[in-house]
Amino acid sequence: MGATEPDRIAGQPASYGPNPALKRVGRGLERVLFNSRWLMAPFYFGMVICLAVLLFKFGVVLWEFIVHAPGAKESDIILGALSLIDLTLTGNLILIVVFSGYENFVAKIDHAGHPDWPEWITKVNFGALKQKLMASIVAISAIQVLKAFMNIDTAFDPAKLAWLVGVHLVFVFSALMLAISDRWGGGE
Repeated sequence: MGATEPDRIAGQPASYGPNPALKRVGRGLERVLFNSRWLMAPFYFGMVICLAVLLFKFGVVLWEFIVHAPGAKESDIILGALSLIDLTLTGNLILIVVFSGYENFVAKIDHAGHPDWPEWITKVNFGALKQKLMASIVAISAIQVLKAFMNIDTAFDPAKLAWLVGVHLVFVFSALMLAISDRWGGGE
């Protein structure tokens, strides 16, 4: 038995009929379902660990970039900088997922008393999250295509380049379609 349509519209709790045992079971089930959101918390903690691993990789790439910079060609410097930008965008993507996912699906983040926190931390809804994710994926994909073009004189592989461009165009088209569907549907 579910709530009648007027109950749902009025925001009333679900009605389980006159049977008190059925009401207790229903409320217990609702409590279990509602509290199951906390099962997502370890996922977000795992993403924080992923961010730490990414930071380690960023440090390694930065060190290699610095060490090889004196004897590197201009194109190698640009490729190194693009690699660092790529890792940074991926880190931003992880942060967006962690903060907005936790805020939207687990629990509200109390930002009172933290004036140094960015405002977006508690303002990214699920629709905005989808758009930010797609924008980050498109940017990361664009960097991969740019790196391939920058490296075209040393390692030209037309098939690989075609795949990179094709995949990038699919991401761009997907992001465009998501933005259009969100606009037509009124967003999330």
